[in-house]
Amino acid sequence: MSKVEKKPRTFLDRFLDFIEKAGNKLPDPAMLFFILMLITWVFSALLSPIDFGAVDPRSGSELRVQNLLTGSQFANFLANMTSVFINFPPLGVVLLAMLGVGVAEHSGFINAGLKFLLGVTPKIMLTPILVLVAIVSHTAADAGYVLVIPLGGVIFYAAGRHPLAGIAAAFAGVSGGFSANFIPSSIDPLIQSFTQSAARILEPEILLNPLNNIFFTGLSSLVVILVVWYLTDRVIEPRLNNNVKVDDKLDDIPTMENLNSREKKSFWIAFASMFILMLILIIWAIPSDSALRDPEGEITSFGAPLMKSIVPLIFILFWIPGLVYGFMSGTYKSMKDMVQSMSKAMGSMAYYIVMAFFCALFIDAFGKSNIGALTALEGANFLQALDLPAQITIVGIVLLTAFVNLLVGSASAKWALISPIFVPMLMQLGISPDLTQAAYRVGDSVSNIITPLLPYFPLIVVFCQRYVKATGIGTLVSIMIPYSITLLVCWTLFLLLYWTLGIPLGLQSTYEYLMGAP
Repeated sequence: MSKVEKKPRTFLDRFLDFIEKAGNKLPDPAMLFFILMLITWVFSALLSPIDFGAVDPRSGSELRVQNLLTGSQFANFLANMTSVFINFPPLGVVLLAMLGVGVAEHSGFINAGLKFLLGVTPKIMLTPILVLVAIVSHTAADAGYVLVIPLGGVIFYAAGRHPLAGIAAAFAGVSGGFSANFIPSSIDPLIQSFTQSAARILEPEILLNPLNNIFFTGLSSLVVILVVWYLTDRVIEPRLNNNVKVDDKLDDIPTMENLNSREKKSFWIAFASMFILMLILIIWAIPSDSALRDPEGEITSFGAPLMKSIVPLIFILFWIPGLVYGFMSGTYKSMKDMVQSMSKAMGSMAYYIVMAFFCALFIDAFGKSNIGALTALEGANFLQALDLPAQITIVGIVLLTAFVNLLVGSASAKWALISPIFVPMLMQLGISPDLTQAAYRVGDSVSNIITPLLPYFPLIVVFCQRYVKATGIGTLVSIMIPYSITLLVCWTLFLLLYWTLGIPLGLQSTYEYLMGAP
């Protein structure tokens, strides 16, 4: 890795060093999740007798902390342990995707593709292009976590840069910039549906457009790219080069030796097979009655078979070209070699599987306790009681959401809880539901990258350990904090400026037409 001159240590350096050292003194991440589960059990028992007077807007029933230390709850814990682990959302996604990616990687197909990419990409543009790809990956559900983020490390390593900087930049684009995208995705109508339900508390006939934030999220992509680009190249990577040494012996990491004629021919044939597969998929999806669409003909809804098939498609789109490249280049002599590649990919996931087991149990316990939901609801009620001016309330929504996001990972679950409070409240101040939703989406994104409650957080730690085995939760959090804080400030200021200039947030809703709201 390239070295940079030692510079005087700044307050930021000392602060991040403290975070890293404190975080890495914590128990092993797997055991940390186990300890957090035990703490959740204890707090659930202590808080369950207290009546907070909260009403769950989703059901209209009283919201109380659930005691997880009762006999029946512990019996349910034992009875459901297997299903909680097996149904942990990222587990199947990660393992299935890695089976296909493993073949593409160990056959040499990804290595060849990276050499081509680095050959045509100006060195100065490597970071922004990586972040752009990370942002676009939102369209394909969780594909960015299992595909773009690990490739960020591989690309930076192959280019002679610090691989953790590549992982950090991709992670910031995929997760920190979660609500930034100029391409519509299934999250847009999902969030809009809760906003519309909340708005109908005051306006029963209101109709909001599912793309009511698309202009704002599209332009936000530029904000995220510029922020992540600057931080990665000027702050994060220099610090990593000074303080975090990449392990000397790395297996299966692409290098920059030139491709021979056979490898070049194999790559283009394999790439052509990937292109043909994608073309077949596009042709299949085009007809309005395509089997890949939902019953209403939508292709980007959560119910559309295409959206449910993203991970299997990732497997196919990497497994087949990897297989073609392996046999064409001579890397594979038989199908047994391909199976061994898949076995190696699963072997690298062994630690993640152990960590995912304890993470799944903790997240399930925390959700059942209602501690996170109650925190979100009480925070929203507190902000409402302050009765602040509209502009300050918008900032308050961003900050509250960013904090609650550390405790409740699901974007839809948080918004289902707090939208019935914020949306009608701001409508009475002349603020459109679209703007309130935009504020929520900013806050929901920026703290994703620093919360171990993010289901994919353990996976990112594993990706980092591929290059620096000593990487712990503290290391990753210390790397990502500058991104989180800077995105919080810059994105919030951008939202306020956007609102002040009166730029449409997205396709207009009937509320804006009828009420003339900003």
